Amino acid sequence: MSEHLEGKNAIVYGAGGGIGAGVARTFARDGARVHLVGRTRETLAAVAGEIAAAGGSAEVAVLDALDERAVDEHVQHVVATAGSVDVSLNLIHRGDVQGAPLVAMATDDVLRAVVNGLRSNFITARAAARQMIAQRSGVILHLNSASGAGAMPGMGSTGPADAATESLMRYLAAELGPHGVRVCGIWTAGVAETLTPGKLTEVGGEDAPTPRSAEELIAGMAALRRTPRLADVSEVAAFLASDRAAGITGTMTNVTCGLVLR
Repeated sequence: MSEHLEGKNAIVYGAGGGIGAGVARTFARDGARVHLVGRTRETLAAVAGEIAAAGGSAEVAVLDALDERAVDEHVQHVVATAGSVDVSLNLIHRGDVQGAPLVAMATDDVLRAVVNGLRSNFITARAAARQMIAQRSGVILHLNSASGAGAMPGMGSTGPADAATESLMRYLAAELGPHGVRVCGIWTAGVAETLTPGKLTEVGGEDAPTPRSAEELIAGMAALRRTPRLADVSEVAAFLASDRAAGITGTMTNVTCGLVLR
């Protein structure tokens, strides 16, 4: 077990999802006490069980990261019981819709991911930042697909939502940096372990590709000719959360296997 996050308290919102669970396990492996947050107790409990079985420490909290009162109260509880909040990572489901031209989409389908993503990332970052300012330390992380950094037809609401959240990240980094707080993000897309039929249909509708087709399509466009793996994303998140990345803030780390080259 690594000790790069030893003594740190990390809150992971959306910890019951594929990427959230993977990152939480890696944080715990590196010594963090992980606070798993989501809306479904059963999935969170399963992740907590895996972490405990591997010798790590995890707590479960069931709440909606779009509920600012619930988020604020949970952060206060973590501070009261654990002493600090050192890492906050937001990975909640935004309700993205893809697979159709923007002009063919309903207004609510375009705005849902933008509003949910921006609202949730603001609420969770603000709650953590208030504590981190007092501590004079901390790391706030988020993840998006890099769609906001370019333009690809058919990405629907994902591009505008990514761009909004990424802009928030940079503004927070500028304001919180003088207090010793870092704010970073990760670009990734098509993480192999998350390309399930249910997830693909949820985002792309009935015409969504099969997992194998989606993986082959993404790999064919990526410079490394493969899709990112969960371990690729988790290891980068753990690095950014640790003091090894003490000089990094206000930027995105590219974990797309070259799907995005910038």
